[in-house]
Amino acid sequence: MSGARILDLRAGARTLRLGERPWLMGIVNATPDSFSDGGRYPDLESRVALARELLAAGADVIDVGGESGVTNRPAVSPEEEIARVVPLIERIAGELGALVSVDTYKPAVAAAAIAAGATIVNDVSGLRDPGLADVCAATGAALVVMHTRAAPKQRLHDAAYDGRMADDVVAFLRERITVALERGVAFEQLLLDPGPDFGKTPAQTVEVLRRLDDVLALGRPVLLALSRKDFIGAITGRPPRERLAGTLAALAWGADAGGHVFRVHDVAEAAEFLAVRDVLRGRRELERDVRLDDALRWEPADGGSRPPSSLGS
Repeated sequence: MSGARILDLRAGARTLRLGERPWLMGIVNATPDSFSDGGRYPDLESRVALARELLAAGADVIDVGGESGVTNRPAVSPEEEIARVVPLIERIAGELGALVSVDTYKPAVAAAAIAAGATIVNDVSGLRDPGLADVCAATGAALVVMHTRAAPKQRLHDAAYDGRMADDVVAFLRERITVALERGVAFEQLLLDPGPDFGKTPAQTVEVLRRLDDVLALGRPVLLALSRKDFIGAITGRPPRERLAGTLAALAWGADAGGHVFRVHDVAEAAEFLAVRDVLRGRRELERDVRLDDALRWEPADGGSRPPSSLGS
């Protein structure tokens, strides 16, 4: 069973019950310079196709971003970001009927994205602009409050936080929750993110994650954006697209630790991982008469056909 406490999240007209199982948030970047996909999906149609694929693979939410977090490029204007995300959100929320979050820290972008169909605002700035809370208060959209001491598009690694980063995360999130509530956002609209890698060294990220109970004690569901992160690369020595094994290990740990929503690039693999985990834990049953199709029992030799089923295993 999931280790998460069951909590409701208000997201526009919907109330999402989180904690009964881990939710997967699939990532669709409307950017040419994401650290992870490097512009592999260059146009609207390819991005809609990716969203469709992620939903079919098991994504519960699609997170759309119009500005990458890489620090060697300047921020894009709100107008350009709106032009990138709004047509995509309209297609994903309308044509695909998906639950959509928008990854932005700009109030104008958030407002346009919500009008296009997004119901969650994923703010990676730590509510640096309180106007973002005003948008969520007015529209009822859910708001992700993330910990970071770094300004958007800036990198911050401060050794002075070694050994006390987890305490800073809790204090920061508590203060940001207060700001959101004072701006009219309901407590039930808030989702918390401890901000792995954001303004943190790999070791500081690990420190924060080991203290996840303290974040959960703030009483709101927790989003964990662990996929392909630097701390995994530091542990494994792998570049972003080769961090799947490390990401799945982090996903397992996060689900056991009580996380509610997991932002992942490799949705199909994450969903399969959780399915096997659920069966082995007894959360799902495998029917006694189920058998594996013969076509899935062997890998064919190069250029050859699969062995006949009479050969057995």
